[in-house]
Amino acid sequence: MAADSAEQFCVAEERSGHCAVVDGNFLYVWGGYVSIEENEVYLPNDELWIYEMDSGLWTMHLMEGELPTSMSGSCGASINGKLYIFGGFDDKGYSNRLYYVNLRTKNGTYRWKKITNFKGQPPTPRDKLSCWVYKDRLVYFGGYGCRKHNELSDCFDVHDAFWEGQIFWGWHNDVHVFDTTTQTWSQPAIRGGDPPQPRAAHTCAVLGNKGYIFGGRVLQTRMNDLHCLNLDAWTWSGRINISGEKPKDRSWHTLTPIGDDRLFLFGGLSSDNVPLSDGWIHSITTNGWKQLTHLPKSRPRLWHTACLGKEGEVMVFGGSKDDLHFMDTGHCSDLLIFQTQPYSLLRLCLDCIGKNAALLKNQIPCLPSKLLQQVLKKITFWAAVNHRQEKKAETERQSQLNTT
Repeated sequence: MAADSAEQFCVAEERSGHCAVVDGNFLYVWGGYVSIEENEVYLPNDELWIYEMDSGLWTMHLMEGELPTSMSGSCGASINGKLYIFGGFDDKGYSNRLYYVNLRTKNGTYRWKKITNFKGQPPTPRDKLSCWVYKDRLVYFGGYGCRKHNELSDCFDVHDAFWEGQIFWGWHNDVHVFDTTTQTWSQPAIRGGDPPQPRAAHTCAVLGNKGYIFGGRVLQTRMNDLHCLNLDAWTWSGRINISGEKPKDRSWHTLTPIGDDRLFLFGGLSSDNVPLSDGWIHSITTNGWKQLTHLPKSRPRLWHTACLGKEGEVMVFGGSKDDLHFMDTGHCSDLLIFQTQPYSLLRLCLDCIGKNAALLKNQIPCLPSKLLQQVLKKITFWAAVNHRQEKKAETERQSQLNTT
């Protein structure tokens, strides 16, 4: 493979604890960390990696403006073409800063803006929180962080304390709302229901006007409970009673809405510290979980990201295949794509042509120009897939030779 082709088929650097969102035909990835010689190294804060879904190509863009510090555990979400980053953990501790960048740039320049002229009170500093996007608002829940003695409340379970400075670390279950149209922070008055226990490394997803939460780290254990918050009435469901089998306890997993009434759960770290590769679909209609049986068992992921593509596919990027507490070396850079519904006939035809481009090389130039553009991107897509598979196989062969 020529050097320029290898560069064309590069991928975003391996990482865990990063942020990823989909806007239009692109997946955007920022931040996170890797391990180098047992040291946690935060990835550059001025790099935005962009994956084009049609061509399968990654590009890296340098960012400008008021850059967030390099962090892990930030909460990323997109509203109206803007990526918002809140919280996280860096070399100086926990953050409660909020930044955004316009992803629909006209000139290809991605410029960070720190939001400082807000009204209201932001959440206390924390990481490993989640959020729901609803009606141009970011609704944040939970996370692990620090509070001062005068900030302690029922929404905070203490894990550790530094008495001299009266600083406490622990888990949260408070709800905070940032309205992106009025630049205002607020805490809604919860009008009923039992909230989930304070937690971190859980996951959130929105279906309709309901915000769902699954699992996460609660004190010294991990959970497999499902809750939902009505984002109009501000009432909690309490723990939702599930009929039939359900996923095991976990943290650092993802929950992705697919369709109008289903949630796709993937991966995480189990209570016995085993990285998980299982996938489940929860149906709101039947109130039951169903495990997917066709997923590969050899590709566990935790502290990854999962985003919904334009044809209902779930795009899992990065994360670790190891237990991050004990062997923090297995950070990943591959993109796992889970098809959760049948592809359109056009998509199937484009894939077929792209996979068989060599056989159809005389016919392809005869296609109408608009269709030809789509076909050429699919040819690139499958060339990139084959290149990356060959490169991975070669790496594995070299690794086996080195061990023998």
